[in-house]
Amino acid sequence: MLRFFLIFLAIQAALFTAELTRPVQQAIVIPFTEAIASLSAWLVKLFDSGVIAYSNVIRDQHTGFAVAIEAGCNGVEATIVLIAAMLATPAPWKLKFIGIVSGFLAIQSMNLLRIITLFYLGQWNKTAFDWAHLYIWQALIMLDVLIVFLIWLRFLPSRQETVHAG
Repeated sequence: MLRFFLIFLAIQAALFTAELTRPVQQAIVIPFTEAIASLSAWLVKLFDSGVIAYSNVIRDQHTGFAVAIEAGCNGVEATIVLIAAMLATPAPWKLKFIGIVSGFLAIQSMNLLRIITLFYLGQWNKTAFDWAHLYIWQALIMLDVLIVFLIWLRFLPSRQETVHAG
């Protein structure tokens, strides 16, 4: 358990450090965040044609209300935590890859739901928006990470199966 924890912390430190560098921000994080804003706006447009996205912002053209998807709101940090946990777990690389890809999709699906609900909640009530943004959705996204990780763990072969197979 200590080995897992130390590897988990080291991987997180490396990935969070890399994420904060200018080249990674410019090449990956900013374009990814803008894509999340565009995808969110596209989904909202299926029901509400008065929504536009530009850069990392989603705006309602009728009310003028907008949300900006900033660092911490794009699902990147939650994905880093999941990746670190999966890489720190002793498991075959194929299963790690499958877990990371499926976990990424689960986190981003939940994050799209988060962005869209906050977009509408913010138009309805600023206090409710702030509370949901800062407390409810933060916890739900990290709970999503935990649940994805625990489900992934259930699909791993037991140590006995690994020993007998090798």
